[in-house]
Amino acid sequence: MAGAYGLIEVTGVVAAIDCLDAMTKAASVELCTWERKLGGRLCTLIVEGEVSDVKASIEAAKAISKENNHNVASWGVIPAPCMETRKMVAMSAERLGKVLDEETGDIYLPEA
Repeated sequence: MAGAYGLIEVTGVVAAIDCLDAMTKAASVELCTWERKLGGRLCTLIVEGEVSDVKASIEAAKAISKENNHNVASWGVIPAPCMETRKMVAMSAERLGKVLDEETGDIYLPEA
């Protein structure tokens, strides 16, 4: 997929799952990884897809957060992440068993 990254940081796991559901329903994006900090009080979702899809997914997550009174701490879109950024996201994704294809920049779950 090796496209843009979309990141959104919300307070709490429930808010993160709510946002992820909205993001994947709104556009053609895939979850790369997610991080929990401060004992799960801050959750960051990182999705990947085409720039327009990533932007639409972030807007959907912000809308559902507002609708459901979730707190959005921060968000961003990286249209063309460099390989160093991809490596950093891949390090997080390793917890989920995903790997980085350094030729294409794709982060994927290898077949068993």
